[in-house]
Amino acid sequence: MSLTDTRVLVLAADLFEDSELLYPVLRLREEGAEVTTASPDGGAVAGKKGHGPFPVDASVEEVKVEGFDALVIPGGFAPDALRRSATVLELVRAFDAADKPIAFICHAGWVPISARIIEGRRATSFLAIKDDMVNAGCHWEDAPVVVDGNLISSRHPGDLGPWMRALIEALGGRVS
Repeated sequence: MSLTDTRVLVLAADLFEDSELLYPVLRLREEGAEVTTASPDGGAVAGKKGHGPFPVDASVEEVKVEGFDALVIPGGFAPDALRRSATVLELVRAFDAADKPIAFICHAGWVPISARIIEGRRATSFLAIKDDMVNAGCHWEDAPVVVDGNLISSRHPGDLGPWMRALIEALGGRVS
């Protein structure tokens, strides 16, 4: 297993894009990573396509950047709720300040925007929030995956493979 002794935090809220939460959790565990899911209130969440209730391990109040090697933010409508949590935004800023990988996909670009870590950085997102990304000062690219330092972004569920490969590589894992 290429990510043994690696701990990854995955943020979750209701109406997450089902595949964008499930695939990273399963793929990272397959690589041997310890994955912790956290929601704003610590309660189970439901996907926008019906998956759920999906149990989470903790509330965002209970987790600290020091306990993790990377952060994953799935898309869907969940990022709109996540970005309204001051604790989530503080956590995102702490991961960025620690230069730990922050992987976000689709509408999850809203979270780094609200955390104010996207200005002057390269990233991608779902096309519908391109203007939001650009207006926040991001150098937006239309690509399956964009890596800028510790930021790893993708556009939509069709990019899950390249997105996870980039995160696994950023964590020092081997990808075939």
